[in-house]
Amino acid sequence: MEGVVLMRLLVTGSEGYIGTVLCGYLIARGHEVTGLDTGFHRVGWLYNGVERSPTWINRDVRTLTVEDLRGYDGVVHLAELSNDPVGALNPDITYEINHHGSVRLATLAKEAGVERFIYMSSCSVYGAAGATASTETSDVLPLTAYAKCKVLVERDVAPLASDDFSPTFMRNATAFGASPRMRFDLVVNDLAGHAWTEKVIRMDSDGKPWRPFVHILDISQAIDLVLRAPRDVIHGQIFNVGSNVQNYQIREIAEIIADTFPGCTTEFGDSSGDDRNYRAAFDKIREHLPFETRYDVARGAQQLLDVFRAVDMSTDLFEFRGHTRIKQIKHLLETHQIDDSFYWIDPPQDPAAASDA
Repeated sequence: MEGVVLMRLLVTGSEGYIGTVLCGYLIARGHEVTGLDTGFHRVGWLYNGVERSPTWINRDVRTLTVEDLRGYDGVVHLAELSNDPVGALNPDITYEINHHGSVRLATLAKEAGVERFIYMSSCSVYGAAGATASTETSDVLPLTAYAKCKVLVERDVAPLASDDFSPTFMRNATAFGASPRMRFDLVVNDLAGHAWTEKVIRMDSDGKPWRPFVHILDISQAIDLVLRAPRDVIHGQIFNVGSNVQNYQIREIAEIIADTFPGCTTEFGDSSGDDRNYRAAFDKIREHLPFETRYDVARGAQQLLDVFRAVDMSTDLFEFRGHTRIKQIKHLLETHQIDDSFYWIDPPQDPAAASDA
């Protein structure tokens, strides 16, 4: 019935690449959403494309208390240091935020009476599984601090499941697609940006490694379905989020994008030093939920082309630090806006004064 709130939700990481799209998606489907974000990446705004935004709390997830979480039916947790380069920048802080911080949040949520806790994991936990499609019961082989933290959170939050607390772990394929708060450090988005600005996709590697991909609107759909599903369907479950037909070799991604962007060509190099090479199987999520992906890479590439045309995207805008996680975090550290533990410094320190201290 119109006007009825389905669930009262707290979405952490609400100001990020996925969170910006997800919150509007959930609000449009009847949920009451409060967003929480520390605001590291708010500058990465590419275009106006969100009709509805949540109330936003500017907080570091590490500072939350039980009282902050009372009254919510569910927590959707995205707020971690995202991607492998940022994770490698300071592995100790990555473990503090992504592992210990996430487990602490789940523990507090349970104590506060939150019934559902959705943790955004990643298919990167499969690491170097090769051409064999990994299922939710396959061995994991995380190769980076980022992926290792995902495995540790799954391990440590799963035992919290009880009659009153249902965690669900969503191992997303590699995300792509247009978001107002854009990221260009993701494969599809990055190659599309080069195709637009340079008319050529130059790859140092041979593009042979496999990777599964999923559009951020399909991730949003999956989250909404988990929130709506009967408890016994999602309680303590792990779901790979994506589609069996969207396991691609990286060179295929480059070729799809080159075909979409007029006048673009591709150039491939030799094999690279990146050991990540994995496919994933997505049968489980289709069997348990009415989930079907709506965006393949070709449709996502066309969406990106339409956005780039609309904003007349320049090379400077494509390369802006706000659209790349490692660039923005380094900027905040170098300008002494955040400290070595990634807490905001208020007020920011003058770099020269800090170096003299």
